[in-house]
Amino acid sequence: MAFIINSQNGSENEINGGPGALAMRPFAFVGRTIIDWVNRMGAAAIFLFMALLQIFRRKQLYKTVQQIYYIGARSITIIMLVSLFTGMVLGLQAYHALLKFGASGAVGSLVSLSLIMELGPVLTAIMITARAGSAITAEIGIQRISEQIDALHTMRINPIRYLISPKMTAAIISFPLLTAVFDLVGIIGGYVSAVVLLGLNGGVYVHSIQTYVVMSDITNGFIKSIVFALIVATVCCYQGYFAHMRKDSHGAQAVGLATTSAVVLSCVLILVSDYVVTSLLV
Repeated sequence: MAFIINSQNGSENEINGGPGALAMRPFAFVGRTIIDWVNRMGAAAIFLFMALLQIFRRKQLYKTVQQIYYIGARSITIIMLVSLFTGMVLGLQAYHALLKFGASGAVGSLVSLSLIMELGPVLTAIMITARAGSAITAEIGIQRISEQIDALHTMRINPIRYLISPKMTAAIISFPLLTAVFDLVGIIGGYVSAVVLLGLNGGVYVHSIQTYVVMSDITNGFIKSIVFALIVATVCCYQGYFAHMRKDSHGAQAVGLATTSAVVLSCVLILVSDYVVTSLLV
């Protein structure tokens, strides 16, 4: 009998903690991580779909205008500052690089295409994420842990329609407009750097822009900005709305971690989606 008991214990130990189980732990960890990511992506997609359904409901205009002011108008100063110096750096680098090949006349087209197709949408989205996206996550997270969202449920008010949909609409409107401002100010910054400071002919700079920049380039940049708007608004609102469900923390700490996660994840997804959208539009 003792032999049977010992053999049974040995077989159980081999199953639960034996060499086979140790070898399977890395695969189990990868599997759990992938399943968790798929679950989160599915939940975020449903969250976005439910928010978009509520956009065209009544009494949304006032809150949407408020969010456009908060997300768009209050971000314009930092957008113009970043775009000015981005354009100046591009103009400086492009002038010295193209001068080696005798193609300094193409500085305007290089600066404008770089801004319109890539740097404008990407940097605009990242700057809005850093300024407005983090604040949106913290605001919704505080409303969640202070039970204000539960109070909306009690009053038979849809929290997604009341809190999330105006922010989605404002992001979709604000991102392309701020991207256009970024592109324009960046091109002016490139003009200042290449023409005013380095002595390039101003007519050549403007002519190269008119020659090589076509409407499809501008359209592709705006398509990217709309994609980035949906990503940033979804990630930031989702992280704040479900801040109370975090396993690693609770309360105010959960809001802080949710805000950090929202900013980091939004920036990563902006860069990943930039490559995906570029490969589809080219």
